[in-house]
Amino acid sequence: MYRSLACVSQLFAAALAATNWVNEPDTGLEDYIFSTNYTEGSLPLLKDMRAIPDFDWVARQVMDNQMYSFYRVAAAGETSYRNNLEVWSKVKFRPKVLANHEGLNETLSVSILGYNFSAPFFISPATRANYGDPERAEINFVDAAAEENILYVSALYANKTIEEIGAAKRKHNATMNGPLVTFQQIYTNANLSVTWDAIARAEAANAKAIVWTVDAPGSSTRHRAARYDTTNANSVTSYLSWDLYDQMKERTSLPIILKGITNVEDALEAVERGVPAIWLSNHGGRQVEHSPSPLEVAYEIHRNAPQVFKQVEVLADSGVRYGSDVLKLLALGVKAVGMGRPFMYSNLFGPEGPKKVMKIMKDEILNDAAQLGITDLRNIDLKRLNTRILENEVYLMDN
Repeated sequence: MYRSLACVSQLFAAALAATNWVNEPDTGLEDYIFSTNYTEGSLPLLKDMRAIPDFDWVARQVMDNQMYSFYRVAAAGETSYRNNLEVWSKVKFRPKVLANHEGLNETLSVSILGYNFSAPFFISPATRANYGDPERAEINFVDAAAEENILYVSALYANKTIEEIGAAKRKHNATMNGPLVTFQQIYTNANLSVTWDAIARAEAANAKAIVWTVDAPGSSTRHRAARYDTTNANSVTSYLSWDLYDQMKERTSLPIILKGITNVEDALEAVERGVPAIWLSNHGGRQVEHSPSPLEVAYEIHRNAPQVFKQVEVLADSGVRYGSDVLKLLALGVKAVGMGRPFMYSNLFGPEGPKKVMKIMKDEILNDAAQLGITDLRNIDLKRLNTRILENEVYLMDN
């Protein structure tokens, strides 16, 4: 009996060890920089950032707890956040050899709502960029997006105002770096005059689309942030309804993207109502515990209503850290993929940080695609993925 109890104890301990959570995979950064003249708590050299998770590791070293917690926080026990990062490993690749990938780089560019960009990823809206760079804040994202021709979706509650971001954009558009295309994210307030004002300001600043966050009806449970009395960006005054969407369409000629779609039913209703683009997202796991990752949502839609990907442009974000993550979403029908936290962490390095993230992602997307035998990033064969494990994890509609 004692031997049996010992065996059970060992198995339990092994199970706990197997599920030990690691926020950033070991890329060798820590061992490497501590073998140099690196001073603990200081900013490493940008050239030593070789992977997107490296920026998260650096942020934990150099930011104070309150600032880092605002970026890192997720809802309740943060299982949605962890799932966003871990779910990618559930879908394995099926590489194809001897595929001629000549010209693959020519398919890296993407068109979003008729605007052309150099790669199928973009900067998702996030607030308080001044925690990374107190002086320039979101202006670094404007500069990087202009230089690399990447979409920047600016946040309503950014440190820099809509007008300041618009002015920075006009500066680039007057040079060889332009034209720079930005979209403007908004929350809708119960006081609709606030909402109409935000839309009017976005139009005046030459934003090319409105991104309406529809998964944030009010404050969410965020224990990590509550320790520092860090409030949510939006408040309990948020107002969300399909009727409001109809009112918004009457107020602007700009396309309105719905950000925060997490199930096939809402995706189908968006198509029925003529929404030009939907954005699969669980808000980086920040809104509600146990919300699905964008990979799971994309698969649910693909499994139940694959026509959605042809009827509407589909964007996605939450938990993307590698070029291979982007490839999995593209294979399911997503057109372009957003990243939020990585760009916020990279802002610690000033204007060059966000550009480094973009270059890493471009290289990884192309290199991984070539390894997988993908010859066209705009038309990835779904056979390159083994999605069987997702069958038991997504909602399957009755036919």
